[in-house]
Amino acid sequence: MMARLLASLAAGEFSGVVRRLRVATIFYALAAFLGLFGFGFLVLAAFVAASQQWGVIEAALGFGIAFVAMAVVVLVGLKIWGRIQSRRARRRRVSDAGVLAGTAALTLLPTLLARTGRLGTVALPVLAVLGYAIYRENAGHDPEEDG
Repeated sequence: MMARLLASLAAGEFSGVVRRLRVATIFYALAAFLGLFGFGFLVLAAFVAASQQWGVIEAALGFGIAFVAMAVVVLVGLKIWGRIQSRRARRRRVSDAGVLAGTAALTLLPTLLARTGRLGTVALPVLAVLGYAIYRENAGHDPEEDG
């Protein structure tokens, strides 16, 4: 869709694309609106059938409890999904920080090794320990945990 939009922009057909997009949006909104009405009438028909079977009060209580239960299930599922996403984001940040530290160390390595004197002598063991720590952190990472 994006490639078609860019190609039509380059060809000067942008107003035509906007017009088609507006018409498509209107029809999708109309379809969603009609679908919601259809679903509402299906629920109403189920309620009428249940009220004839068990009575109006019992059917209303049953439908009410069922819709509240479905809302609770959706909210609990959303809460679980949010925790999973935040845990994945935290793991990704830690992994990215390790990669960034390793890249910075490897970028600075030639500069530090080129210097003579005390700094070059101290930098090599420090960078070796830092590199090993980064390797150990990333070697224990299981890519299947990210999903």
